[in-house]
Amino acid sequence: MERDDETRRLLGEIRDAQREQLAEYRRVTERSLELQQRAGTRQEQIGHLYRRLMLVGGVLVAALLVLLVYLLAKWGRYLFATSIVGVG
Repeated sequence: MERDDETRRLLGEIRDAQREQLAEYRRVTERSLELQQRAGTRQEQIGHLYRRLMLVGGVLVAALLVLLVYLLAKWGRYLFATSIVGVG
């Protein structure tokens, strides 16, 4: 009889330990999924920010190039005029 009681007690302890492990596994898995979802959301946000920055940077570079072409067209003849000064 004592042996059966001890066996049942040990089996009950094993069952309880397995339940605790399963509960911890579920908790860790849920936390891991939550972190993955947050990382995915953050990556999407960074992707949108990157696209905006590239768009603004592209527009800025294009504007500077247009300004450069305009200034060269308007002032180029003065900037690149070769004048030969006679040495007397």
